[in-house]
Amino acid sequence: MKSIILAAGYATRLYPLTLTVPKPLLPVKGKPILNYLFDDIDSIEQISEHIIITNHKFIGNFEKWLSIQHFQHPVILLNDGTTTNEDRLGAVKDLSLAASSLRLTDDLLVLAGDNLLDFSLKGFVSFFMQCKTSCVMCYPENNLAKQKKTAIITKDSNGRITSYEEKPAIPKNNLAVPPFYCYQSCDIEKISAALSDGCSPDAPGSFAAWLSRHTVLHAWEMPGHRYDVGDINSYKEIL
Repeated sequence: MKSIILAAGYATRLYPLTLTVPKPLLPVKGKPILNYLFDDIDSIEQISEHIIITNHKFIGNFEKWLSIQHFQHPVILLNDGTTTNEDRLGAVKDLSLAASSLRLTDDLLVLAGDNLLDFSLKGFVSFFMQCKTSCVMCYPENNLAKQKKTAIITKDSNGRITSYEEKPAIPKNNLAVPPFYCYQSCDIEKISAALSDGCSPDAPGSFAAWLSRHTVLHAWEMPGHRYDVGDINSYKEIL
């Protein structure tokens, strides 16, 4: 299994902080956001390699960061070639680029590089191994306005997803899906078909939503909290 960290966005809502520094490398309590994620995922026994997808504008920042890190498993930096928010590929196309250019045949833990968690992803990976299907995480979101801006699922008592909607106008439930996914290798092979079928290239959860209409997916309920650094105010809240 490999991890893929999505870090090719431009974080325009955090300008001017992210004009010269990518959001995953913004400092929180003395170290970059990305290091908190690596503290966890680099200790997951099933993961043998990490892949960070970034863009041409910030590849140098990540190279400099990586040069002073000492991780247990190797880290590959992948440049998606974009230089501005206007020509960005989007999370799903970045994932497709990684799968094709690196010829990935492994199961994947895919995560956004700008989120902080107060729990380990070890439980999520174990759940994925147990289910033997691709999986997403979920948590109760009781704010209706926020429900309409994220992915909302319903699931049965075994965790099997029964409906999956991106940014629903009328949410069916309060279970929201953050940008953390475990994908089977056989499902990663379907990304091109998903994009051809109208799957949005931008939202990271759109591929999981598409998959849910074509195969069985399960959802793991988060045992803790997630902190999304979306704008200046949310960044200040975690400093």
